[in-house]
Amino acid sequence: MKIFRGLKELPRITRPILTVGTFDGVHIGHRQILDRLNTIAEAEQGESMLMTFWPHPRMVLNPDDDSLKLLNTLDERAGLLREAGLKNLLIIEFTIDFSRTTSLEFVQQILVDAIGVHTLVIGYDHHFGKNREGSLEQLAALAPKYGFALEEISAQQIDDVNVSSTKIRKALEAGQIEQANEFLGYSYFLQGTVAAGEKLGRQLGYPTANIQLNEPYKLIPADGVYVAEIIIGNESWYGMLNTGLNPTIEGKGRTIEVHIFNFTDDIYGKEICIRFLYRMRDEIKFESVDELKEQMEADQHHAFELLEKHKT
Repeated sequence: MKIFRGLKELPRITRPILTVGTFDGVHIGHRQILDRLNTIAEAEQGESMLMTFWPHPRMVLNPDDDSLKLLNTLDERAGLLREAGLKNLLIIEFTIDFSRTTSLEFVQQILVDAIGVHTLVIGYDHHFGKNREGSLEQLAALAPKYGFALEEISAQQIDDVNVSSTKIRKALEAGQIEQANEFLGYSYFLQGTVAAGEKLGRQLGYPTANIQLNEPYKLIPADGVYVAEIIIGNESWYGMLNTGLNPTIEGKGRTIEVHIFNFTDDIYGKEICIRFLYRMRDEIKFESVDELKEQMEADQHHAFELLEKHKT
């Protein structure tokens, strides 16, 4: 997959089969669209292409609102799009000036003049341009005038998939990890760096890696204890992970910590990827550290049972 950061980097692509959108999560609904792009591209001897925007428009239009949480970082999204078979990714910098582009200017100057779109594949409810004034109806009127084909993704097609990035976010925030993973078509993951912690897990017999996320806007699933797959370099391990406030240990604060089974290497400062597989329980405030240790033993036993299920 080729990545172009802005229209100035974009060469003339042969018969671009284009869709436009955020594609946060690159979930099973998005993959249907990407599959359709690639099918048309093969039939028309063209190339599939996605135009997306960064920063996320809400970050620019509402800079004081820090409530936005995304399923993917930009790099993660690019990796998932590559896996889905997309040929070209165009990343447009979203700015206040860009937000003032009218729908007609968007079609004339970007879709036609800059990209040379051959076929535009777009959802029935897609809106674009200044104040979201552009619509599918406007595109249907402009397509024959400017010489590109238009394919609508109907409400029926979208409803049949019954998934959206918003649904996935809500599932993750509720701790419904298996439901979210089903919607995504892969295990939800976090990426970050292993940082030095207080080493309390080691004192309990369960040493943990303390994870600092690469990006602050990345959505963290509901507080609790999870079974996870841990990827370090090219190697994969399993473990149990806790996200939350660690209520039994006062003053520790919010953390993301993972205990990796049968693992003793020093990984401080290394990049790590955590894939959420199952949620085992809520965070609990225990009366003593000994009670916490007993629960961790029970959690590990439960995790092994779930991993047997996962591997079959």
